[in-house]
Amino acid sequence: MDNWDEYRTAYQVARLRTVSAAAEVLGVHHATVIRHIDSLEGKLGAKLFQRHARGYTPTEAGEDLLTVASATEDQLTQLAGRIHGRGASVSGELIITCLPQMSPLMARALTKYQIDHPEIRAELIVDTRPLRLEYGEAHVALRAGAPGDDLDNIVQELVKLPMGLFAHKDYIFRHGPLGGIDDIPNHRFCRVSNLNPRAPFMKWIGEHVPEENVVYKCSDTNTVQDAVIAGAGIGFLPSYMGHEHPDMREVMEPDPSWWSTFWCVTHVDLHRTAKVHSFVTFLKEEAKGWVDL
Repeated sequence: MDNWDEYRTAYQVARLRTVSAAAEVLGVHHATVIRHIDSLEGKLGAKLFQRHARGYTPTEAGEDLLTVASATEDQLTQLAGRIHGRGASVSGELIITCLPQMSPLMARALTKYQIDHPEIRAELIVDTRPLRLEYGEAHVALRAGAPGDDLDNIVQELVKLPMGLFAHKDYIFRHGPLGGIDDIPNHRFCRVSNLNPRAPFMKWIGEHVPEENVVYKCSDTNTVQDAVIAGAGIGFLPSYMGHEHPDMREVMEPDPSWWSTFWCVTHVDLHRTAKVHSFVTFLKEEAKGWVDL
């Protein structure tokens, strides 16, 4: 409707019965009110008001407009209240996206969060593709590497996730323990096919492990983890994962330079909504314990 302003003006005149009162409520000049009324009556081909010295009295058509516009205003007021309520309450759908290696940690964190916020319906999207927050694909994104420079996003460092070099006990039984960097040529390794230079542990394995010692390449970090746990060779696991698995052994002293920095990213338009702010606050506190797992 391209003449919404005219209907809004007519509604205020029908409600208040004078041009001056309508102009004050609408914050416009009284001449604008008169122009809107004349224009709308011309388009509708009907008189909406009887004009007299005391003001404007709605005709039958004007009373119809008043009834419909009043109901519309009530509906819009209710809609605004519902929208505000959604923004002010910790409830509804909450979509989080993360990289595969974060999935077990996020499953625990979301479960814990929902215990305190049972009205939240969580959806976890595990994807290496960066989802578009500005299009509503996710409310919160956990990303690794460079944080990005999108001015519409709020980026906060979440955690430096420890990584460790691990092997299955059966691998160590077959091939012996890793005796430091000089012993690398005597062992078998697992890694991703395409090394990401922004991931410190990938850079390290690319620099220190000869290609001929890489016997198992995988498409992503999750499948590398599966191969290492299966005993195919030595490889990097998130430290929490390696330490929790009863058959995994750390084969080298952990190096903080291997750690991956993860960022919590939210869109500026949603960052202050109650559910996003609540979850991010919870997650930042929860992530403090991940370093010690």
